[in-house]
Amino acid sequence: MRNAFASEMTNMASEDKRIVLLSGDIGNRLFDDYKGHAPDRFVNCGIAEANMIGVASGMAMCGLRPIAYTITPFITARCYEQIKVDVCYHNLPVIIVGVGGGLSYAELLSTHHSCDDIALLRILPNMTVICPSDSHEVRAALRAAVAHGGPVYIRLGKKNEPLIHDSQPEFTIGKGIVIREGTDVCMLSTGNLMPLALETAAMFGDDGISARVVSFHTVKPLDEDLLTEAFNNFDVVITLEEHGLLGGFGSSVSEWLVKRPAAKADLLQIGVDDVFCYEAGKQDDARRTFNITKESIVERTRDLYRNRKQGT
Repeated sequence: MRNAFASEMTNMASEDKRIVLLSGDIGNRLFDDYKGHAPDRFVNCGIAEANMIGVASGMAMCGLRPIAYTITPFITARCYEQIKVDVCYHNLPVIIVGVGGGLSYAELLSTHHSCDDIALLRILPNMTVICPSDSHEVRAALRAAVAHGGPVYIRLGKKNEPLIHDSQPEFTIGKGIVIREGTDVCMLSTGNLMPLALETAAMFGDDGISARVVSFHTVKPLDEDLLTEAFNNFDVVITLEEHGLLGGFGSSVSEWLVKRPAAKADLLQIGVDDVFCYEAGKQDDARRTFNITKESIVERTRDLYRNRKQGT
């Protein structure tokens, strides 16, 4: 995802002279092509993320379109006050890009995990929250964010995420993309867990369960039309995210659901439990720690689905 981000930034900077890229002292070699095209529109703000957000806000007030980029927990939690007061309060067109969302930096332990960023930023007025599922969605999300004209947070994975789409899909902020059709359960996946969602959907077939898979790339605003259709027509709706269960995508859906008439579907939320991870390892190791695996999802969904069918 980060390579796609760097490539699309270069393309967009060549097209739009308002675009400025700010970095929190990472990705310097990653952005060599960008700096070759727009050397005067790249600012290394150093390990001073709060100041970087302030600089981006000032640029936005002057008519520029700044995009601030660094590791996810450092561009969200570390400079939360500046995002709230400098960016959102003034409703400025600042794009905040966090790389390594969720458990991507599992080997660096909880200082580099970001299982609270969606929760933090979605509660801020004027903020839009986007979590692309692959590099095609990253490119589309970046262009949509610039066109949006207000504060946007884009949450990226780290690297080597597989492609989900054959080509760049039609992308609209606040509108999910159906990746696979199904009739029994509906999996709403946000961010870098889409490959897991598709693998899980294939496993459901062994149990005779038909699964729809949706890339729910926008956590705020929610695609309410898609949610209404899913909860009215499926037996189980699953939210899947590499984020804390408290305050994240699943919480956002449950908040929406509780305000609606009784729905047909039951809601199953898959995500990170309300505990720190104290063990270093690979991203897949951290996912197993929190039972974010296709085997666990199939087992939990199967039980819920069969209980519904049996009327218990």
